[in-house]
Amino acid sequence: MSSATNGILGLVPPGVVTGDDLVTLLRYARDNNFAIPAVNCTSSTTVNAVLEAAKECRSPVMIQFSNGGCTFLAGKGISNKDQKAGIAGAVAGAYHVRAMAKYYGVPVVLHSDHCAKKLLPWFEGMIQADEEYFKLHGEPLYSSHMLDLSEEPMEENVAICKRYLKRMAKINCLLEMELGITGGEEDGVDNTSVDNASLYTQPEEIWYVYKELSSISHRFTIAASFGNVHGVYRPGNVKLEPNILANAQKYIREKIGCPEEKPVFFVFHGGSGSSKSEIKEAIRNGVVKMNIDTDTQWAYWDGVRTFVAKNHDYMQAQIGNPKGADKPNKKFYDPRKWLRNAEKSLSARVKEAFIDLETVGRLGENVSLKITSKL
Repeated sequence: MSSATNGILGLVPPGVVTGDDLVTLLRYARDNNFAIPAVNCTSSTTVNAVLEAAKECRSPVMIQFSNGGCTFLAGKGISNKDQKAGIAGAVAGAYHVRAMAKYYGVPVVLHSDHCAKKLLPWFEGMIQADEEYFKLHGEPLYSSHMLDLSEEPMEENVAICKRYLKRMAKINCLLEMELGITGGEEDGVDNTSVDNASLYTQPEEIWYVYKELSSISHRFTIAASFGNVHGVYRPGNVKLEPNILANAQKYIREKIGCPEEKPVFFVFHGGSGSSKSEIKEAIRNGVVKMNIDTDTQWAYWDGVRTFVAKNHDYMQAQIGNPKGADKPNKKFYDPRKWLRNAEKSLSARVKEAFIDLETVGRLGENVSLKITSKL
């Protein structure tokens, strides 16, 4: 069954989206063959640049914080013993996103990125913050969180995910889990030397995860490996196999007798070096979220770099420039000037992602949402 809609804003409100509104948003993306960019942020200025891009593209967006991003956001003057800074930064970042998202008029998914086993105290702190927020507001602080236990044995990975999903289900929070290993290096997790076979997940493995997690909640996504790697690579240097996702969808659909063509919400990590055709194929096979970090880090820096290169002679001292030895340079070295250039550059790169993932203009587009099962 399908229902007509006035685009995304006919389904979910602007601002941070949680619970079944989030599931509805992911279904909208899945049914209409687009994915939502998930951009790693490290500060209020990077968050604002991403929101600005989403507003201009009239698109939903995901803002996510890694553990390293959270500790940076909290400030390097705070000890991170027992993940104190990581938790504080996660909460601070979430409150900034919540305060500002509604003013940009777009649905925003607030997400925490990779959490390996050694970072579980950070994850625990964020879940506790979600539970406290839920008591006051009837929804979690974050829309979703990711557990990346892909380096652990499959049974342990799934068991820990189930343990946390039981708590998250009570507060309508979504879990993203990783299955198989995404190659390369990201935020201190180095998988550059893993066995190549680990980069490709099998349908039976995805089915096992789907069966175990769906017995607890429908609010979960799977970051299955299909050859993707973190880091910087030239197009063509990464061997993707998006058909792995299609095969898994077919396998699970037959297992559960599901009328939905794509019962699994997949997540795409490590997109650098992927061709646009491979990305589009992955989306057709059920990818609803694609992570972006490496390229946006460069874009942010490139905004600063070009500003400094253009205004070099005005940024060598507080006073004195080509226009005169007594001329002030404040309007050039003021952080609001060069940080704004960084924001513009980052925003432009995020807009490219909206285009590549076919997310532009989705807020008001009149399409249909396939409704084949209860939320």
